[in-house]
Amino acid sequence: MAYDLEEQEQLATIKAWWARWGNLVLTAVTVVLLAIAAFNGWRWYERHEAGNAGVLYEEFLVAVQGADLGRKKELAGTLIERYGRTVYAPMAALQVARVNFEAGDTGAARAQLAWVIDKSGHPELAQIARLRLAGILLDEKAHDEALRLLAGDVPPSLASSFADRRGDVLLAMGKAEDARAAYQEALEKADAQHPMRTIIQLKLDALPPAAAS
Repeated sequence: MAYDLEEQEQLATIKAWWARWGNLVLTAVTVVLLAIAAFNGWRWYERHEAGNAGVLYEEFLVAVQGADLGRKKELAGTLIERYGRTVYAPMAALQVARVNFEAGDTGAARAQLAWVIDKSGHPELAQIARLRLAGILLDEKAHDEALRLLAGDVPPSLASSFADRRGDVLLAMGKAEDARAAYQEALEKADAQHPMRTIIQLKLDALPPAAAS
């Protein structure tokens, strides 16, 4: 009998607790389950989008080898507009920027590189876009803007290329001694197998002799 009374008291306590907190617990459980479902759904969506973008990117790569400029731009535009969150979009933007530059459409090339820098969400590709956009700005004699793009931290793999491009800009500005320092930095940061090492050395050797101190 004592056991029954104790059990009834425990049940009464549980009922009272549930009457007070039950709705809150159910709400919390529902929120957690919905969050898990949303997370799993988002992961599926991202995989699905990445798969579609990958197929389209393969089509774009085939188009890049051809002569149909309109088709290249169309496919790159679709990747950027529909699949801008995937890595394929900035990869396509970098390539179609080069295509546009070679076709003489520097405005489009600049816009695509700027998109990679500002909106792609892929910092490693944004650094490449910075380097290439600085080259376009150098051609356009927008030297100060080019130097701003080349400033700041860069990954070690691109440090030599950034210093080399900075040297080009400084030389175009008539700052031979600053260019020399940039080329020397580029050489120091280029390993023995760096493909630009010989060219950087040629640029450095072509500079006028350093002014006597």
